[in-house]
Amino acid sequence: MERALLVTIRLKSKDSWHLEDIAEELEELSATSGVEVVDNISCLCEKPTPNFFIGKGKTEELAILAQENNIDVLIFSHDLSGTQQRNLEEIIGKKIIDRTELILDIFARHARSPEGKMQVELAQLQYLMPRLIGKGIILSRLGGGIGTSGPGEKKLEVDRRRIRGRIDKLREDLRYLSQHRLTMRKKRKENALPTVALVGYTNAGKSTLLNALTDTNQIVSDGLFTTLDTLYKSLRLLNGENAVISDTVGFLHNLPHHLIEAFKATLEEVMEADLLIHVLDVAHSRVYEHNQAVLAVLKELNADQRPMITALNKIDLINDKMWLEKLKNDFINPVAISAKLKLGLNLLLEKIQENFVSRMEKMEILLPHKRMDLVDLFYREGKVEKIQYQQRGIKIKVILPKILLQKLLNNKEIEIQ
Repeated sequence: MERALLVTIRLKSKDSWHLEDIAEELEELSATSGVEVVDNISCLCEKPTPNFFIGKGKTEELAILAQENNIDVLIFSHDLSGTQQRNLEEIIGKKIIDRTELILDIFARHARSPEGKMQVELAQLQYLMPRLIGKGIILSRLGGGIGTSGPGEKKLEVDRRRIRGRIDKLREDLRYLSQHRLTMRKKRKENALPTVALVGYTNAGKSTLLNALTDTNQIVSDGLFTTLDTLYKSLRLLNGENAVISDTVGFLHNLPHHLIEAFKATLEEVMEADLLIHVLDVAHSRVYEHNQAVLAVLKELNADQRPMITALNKIDLINDKMWLEKLKNDFINPVAISAKLKLGLNLLLEKIQENFVSRMEKMEILLPHKRMDLVDLFYREGKVEKIQYQQRGIKIKVILPKILLQKLLNNKEIEIQ
């Protein structure tokens, strides 16, 4: 296990978070990546310096600390340019990692599906491309020698060309998968299936809520970015209507723009969903900052105007009921729940149902006895309130999606009462 020294920086002109909050989140990210955190050094900066991001004096101080504590890697809380990274490594003599590189390492550990792995690789290559020049002379050695007419092509240019080619290939493959998802979405719309997308800050409890609502056993863990691949499950509402619910990658404070771009293929489900459920960890000390971070990402995705329910999760960890009531007044369309203990889930399902009530219609239908297949369909796609087996046929009082009823009206065997 690598020994890590964390360097937490707060830029006075840019960062809205407190220094302690930035430090705590950096520690959480570092722990998720599997390093041993030895110490966390904090500093305030007016603005980044072009050579080291921090001052040269602070850099030399970090070099001494790294040597004294047998440090393998220094992890910075902000993104570094290739030049800054190279200069820091030359002075400190240790591997330097910035925040985006740390996040990408966590992504790479948790990606499971081929699509998830492609998206991570694309993000890594997009991160690496502008930094090649800062990686030292090893990437720009001359490729020529005896038997060549000239110095040959620089390795740096070869690397750049290969990376560009790989980026283009990954983008093309992801476009193909995007088209496949578009086809699937069209099928869901043809079947009148409403779509619900879970969004929220990483580790807010989205996967736990997905399990609780759908009675499934998707693996969950207490860590950042444990879900990277989009998951789809069937959701049964209280009125019998079926919906599709999806869980996607968690959001983060100051999530780098190119990471959002790389994961847009996955995040299309958020942009196309009929309803968003914003899962918010109300027991977290930075609940308001997490809310703003999620809304900022949704705005960048042009999904901030979609209908939304705020699921105030982990209420089992809140003892102050007055604080919980205050939270209910501060967020959009709130429902207090505990996904872990399955508290408040019926209220959440009612809220979801309210958003889709116009899709459903109550009707009395008379079927011939031989059409038990339609009885099964009604139980599967709607809510049967009453069924009577009469001499004339099967009389059913049922709530069904309107689009399904439109199809039934063309069936001469069915009598609408």
